[in-house]
Amino acid sequence: IAFELWLFAAPGLRPRERKIGLLGIPLAAIFFISGVAFTYRIMPEAINALELFNEYMGFSTNWRPNSYYGFVTNLMFWLGVFFEFPLVIYILTSVGLVKPRALQQQWRLAIVIIAIMAAMVTPTVDPINMALVMVPMSLLYFISIGLSYIAYAGRRRSLPETETSV
Repeated sequence: IAFELWLFAAPGLRPRERKIGLLGIPLAAIFFISGVAFTYRIMPEAINALELFNEYMGFSTNWRPNSYYGFVTNLMFWLGVFFEFPLVIYILTSVGLVKPRALQQQWRLAIVIIAIMAAMVTPTVDPINMALVMVPMSLLYFISIGLSYIAYAGRRRSLPETETSV
């Protein structure tokens, strides 16, 4: 998908931007795989937390393969997508659609949106599994702010003097 997006955008890019875009394609794959690997790593803790929560509430857990694999693949996919967030913010800042100052000022709203997204992604009602999704997403948001400042500084250096004063 990242390569198809690049093919769509490449004709309108400068040569330097094309090189950066080509670098972004393997980075997108690395970020996605990192999200999947992170999910694979936290999955035993998430399952244990779910089991403990069910015991506390007085329920018994009978996992069926269909529901277990659906739970695992759903979580892996969405965390893989969420790990793409720093790259997306970097690109949007490089293009000029996002400013790092706005991201920094709106961090409280971002945490609320992250909490809502984490609640939608985790199919359980326990706060532990939601936190296992929400904490990395919050950290990725703050990493995105830093990358946004880097992209913004690079953008300001590459723009002609007349455009930077506007």
